[in-house]
Amino acid sequence: MSHSKLIVALDFAQPAQALSLIEQLSPQHCALKIGSELFTRSGPSFVQDTIGRGFRVFLDLKFHDIPHTVAKACQAAADLGVWMLTVHAAGGKAMLESAREAVESYGEKRPKVVAVTVLTSLADNDLLVVGVTATLQQQVERLAKLTQETGLDGVVCSAREISGLKAQCGPQFLAVTPGIRLPGDAVHDQVRVITPQAALAAGSDYLVMGRSITHAADPAAIVQMLQTDVYK
Repeated sequence: MSHSKLIVALDFAQPAQALSLIEQLSPQHCALKIGSELFTRSGPSFVQDTIGRGFRVFLDLKFHDIPHTVAKACQAAADLGVWMLTVHAAGGKAMLESAREAVESYGEKRPKVVAVTVLTSLADNDLLVVGVTATLQQQVERLAKLTQETGLDGVVCSAREISGLKAQCGPQFLAVTPGIRLPGDAVHDQVRVITPQAALAAGSDYLVMGRSITHAADPAAIVQMLQTDVYK
């Protein structure tokens, strides 16, 4: 069974708001991303409830800590039954290896582990402020290479960096792309945004969309349009 490339971000302050949207969507049309705010407010039970409704859950908590702590966090996420989870590539080689090793024993239920390279809210000047002298593209490719070398499934990055990433790491290395906006939508706090069509053309494997769907008058209609016109 093929799965949709669309991941809808449940970026809500309250679980009731997220649940209202979930009830309008179909597991056949999208996966769902649960991030830091919603997870902190609703906890593991909300993740399990969402999975129980048939949805694949992308748990986007961006683990970044000492290797042992990250390993235990990844195991906890795997125990919940999540489909995919995130760690920060900047955590280093040992941390990334610990994340991979922590979920290896889950077999067919092993979640995909993808590493965040450079947040889509950042630009080149932001890297300089924290002491990174490489260009944004160079930093993304450097962290992607490290992620691949440690055996993780892929990275989270802007679609604008994907062509170089795929050339370096190969087509099987997953590229999960946030910052996706429909034409004419406001970009809000994202800097490196792109349309769904352009992201897929660049080689994105999964597209994360939030406000373009969650703030729409008819979210289900937007998802259906994407399935018909974009992800066909």
